[in-house]
Amino acid sequence: MRGFQFVVLTALLSSSLTLRAADPFLGKWVLDVQRSKYPAGTRPKQMTIEISAAGHGVHYHSETQLTNGRSVSADYTAGYDGKPVVVLGARGILLPVSLQRTAPNTVVATYTSGFQVVATSRKVVSASGRIMTVTTTSRDASGKNVTNVGVYRKENAQAGSFDLSGIRTDLLVPK
Repeated sequence: MRGFQFVVLTALLSSSLTLRAADPFLGKWVLDVQRSKYPAGTRPKQMTIEISAAGHGVHYHSETQLTNGRSVSADYTAGYDGKPVVVLGARGILLPVSLQRTAPNTVVATYTSGFQVVATSRKVVSASGRIMTVTTTSRDASGKNVTNVGVYRKENAQAGSFDLSGIRTDLLVPK
């Protein structure tokens, strides 16, 4: 029985490590306000993004504090299969999003209204895994293309480390 428990625990640990190592987007990201580029008057005061594994995709949660003091949030769970999902905010349903992984460190998020694409965000994680750059293109009220670039730092990122906080310790076999 002990051998079976060891095999199960080893499988759980290795699948968790593989998933986390394979998806560089997982973790908590904090906006570097000074390095980010937004059109005048639109840069947030602060923003955090938390991305966690969920099924065959990810759960996304963001909290943004605007310069006027207002706070906004967004949540969704999506695969990297291009299928649209509903985005929920603090005040209700927001624009649907679909995710497409175009490279191991690149994801394109497409936001639609009706059947029209209204915004596209290209998210790229650096080779070190510590910086994520999100380039978003949308249209302003006058129909002019607007691009902003958010630079995010991974919180508590250490080279070569894995987040094992989600591992159930009650599965460990006592000696």
